[in-house]
Amino acid sequence: MTRFTSLSFLLLISFNLVVLSACKEEKQQVKQTEVIFSKEGNLSIFNTENDSLKVELDIEIADTDFDIQTGLMYRNSMKNTQAMLFVFKDERERFFYMKNTRIPLDIIYINANKAIISFQKNAKPFDESSLPSEAPAKYVLEINAGLVDEWGLKVKDSIVFTKD
Repeated sequence: MTRFTSLSFLLLISFNLVVLSACKEEKQQVKQTEVIFSKEGNLSIFNTENDSLKVELDIEIADTDFDIQTGLMYRNSMKNTQAMLFVFKDERERFFYMKNTRIPLDIIYINANKAIISFQKNAKPFDESSLPSEAPAKYVLEINAGLVDEWGLKVKDSIVFTKD
């Protein structure tokens, strides 16, 4: 009887190991493909006091729900001559965050008259804190962190953009 019990016990353990190993979930890694900048237009920023040109940029335009939600997520870099312009259907207070965004950014909020109304400078990568506009905005421009100060951008400066 002892031999039968030992054999039954071994069979039971073996069966459990087979069942457990069959149920083991294999983790599959999803490889994120790098998103590359796609030039869709040009944008100029002007000093409104004397109408002088401050900077010209190549822009990628986010004007669909998917593009607006994705923005610059999953990008590893962006040239200082490139930016993303978000174009919304209406003008209202905007709230941005840096979820899945790998590069630090300056966020520029712009009203329907295409005048800069506020900034969120040096937004940290992957930070999910809310980064609000200080007034209603119809457009939002994202550029590399530090460029707002480097270019001397100010509230009331204006933008002009064209689509390719």
